[in-house]
Amino acid sequence: MSAHEVPKTLMVEGFRARHSFGLGGLSKGGTIIAALVLLADGLIGVQAPATLLLTLPMTAIVLGLAAARRHGMPALVYYWAKVSWRRAARFDATSFRRVLLPYPYVLDLPGVGASSTLIKAHDPTTGRDVGVVHDRATGRMTISTLLAPGGSLMAPTGAVQSSLRTWSSVLDSMSTDEQIKGASVTVQITPGAGEALGDDVRARKDPNAPKLAKQLIDELVRTTPHATASVAPWMSVTVDPSAAASPPTDLAEQVGEALKVVDSIDLSGTGTDIERRATDIDLRRLVRSAYDPDVFNARDADFADLSWSECGPQAADDGWEEYAHDGGVSVSWVLRELPRRPIPYSVLLPLLAPGRFQRRITLAYRVLDPREGEAVLEREISHAYQREQATAEIKGRAKWSQRADSRRAEQAAAQMAGGAQVVDWTLMVTVTARSTAELPAARQELERAEKATRGIRMRLAYGAQAAVFAAGLPLGYNPLVKD
Repeated sequence: MSAHEVPKTLMVEGFRARHSFGLGGLSKGGTIIAALVLLADGLIGVQAPATLLLTLPMTAIVLGLAAARRHGMPALVYYWAKVSWRRAARFDATSFRRVLLPYPYVLDLPGVGASSTLIKAHDPTTGRDVGVVHDRATGRMTISTLLAPGGSLMAPTGAVQSSLRTWSSVLDSMSTDEQIKGASVTVQITPGAGEALGDDVRARKDPNAPKLAKQLIDELVRTTPHATASVAPWMSVTVDPSAAASPPTDLAEQVGEALKVVDSIDLSGTGTDIERRATDIDLRRLVRSAYDPDVFNARDADFADLSWSECGPQAADDGWEEYAHDGGVSVSWVLRELPRRPIPYSVLLPLLAPGRFQRRITLAYRVLDPREGEAVLEREISHAYQREQATAEIKGRAKWSQRADSRRAEQAAAQMAGGAQVVDWTLMVTVTARSTAELPAARQELERAEKATRGIRMRLAYGAQAAVFAAGLPLGYNPLVKD
């Protein structure tokens, strides 16, 4: 077995994108709309035949854009998003400037975090403070857990298999809890954290240690700032307290219900250790340092007095392909296409490797309950068969890709019948450069890391840079959780 080969027992598969039944590359909704538009053109043409010279070319252009693809998405959706973004930019809706107002007036965080507020709660089970992000619009609450992942690259195959099975069990437990609406796991890599590590080593060095040992430590301290990075992983769980059998009435009871639900999630055996529940200071640090990476290693006292709105940017501009904020410029990517073949469990390792720029990798989840998952898979099997039959009637036989897609749909249904769960998931990556001049280098670094995965395809989050940037932070926003 070569150094890059992974045993089949450590390969992960079962990925499949949802496909609705449509004609000519259109979705089911697009096919219905196209039929209605053509019917309208025919009715209008009967009364005024001359109008067909205008309506038919326009209809053909719109349908062509709907069937064509651009960056992995329908071209019509891409260009419509671009037109909407340009319209918003014309009215300065893509720019944010925080205005200082006298107490008690405060401003909210920009964009998708505007409805969030931070609550400092006390967890009686641990005796520690916990930070809870409350979405005032939906009533949902998000609690983040700081993690300390252990390395698995040199772990025995059996240990890695056990971790994968345990994580699958965690997702299974989420599917049967109506209060858990979604979850996300984020790993943030901040380069240049060796200075803080060096200070800690110097403070703990024993002056009576052997000379050779002290020389070795001094050499490590000297080279550490150029060779290390700070890794900050956390898991955020979004809970709806009102979905309980006896919905809590006041805010304190809602917070207590959310803490109880999150405490029921057991991550032991998943290959990671729970460091602690994130406190309000931890959340302020993570959010503020994302907008201004220079303050990541600041003291806790520097964040204690910050209001939730002050954790956001002083100024920000949401561009079509980048997001400019206080401490730099960020570019975010989203998953373009699901893997079509089994991938190794370590497929994300190139994205997690430290580089020159701060990087944030987020896996967002929404576990479907068993009934919803079964309905989705049955619908997908029907759509796959309908596409095969439609192509066979037109061309004489179905495409091989369509047959393979039908087999994948059937395989997913068989796995669910065996106890597996259906999970909606997506991958988001954000890289932050300190200046616009460094942005091309940051983009190139991330694009090389993506190619090194050999199984993950990403695309830029066109027109949604600020939203994807916020989705990687513990703000309570999960794009898979719908209102």
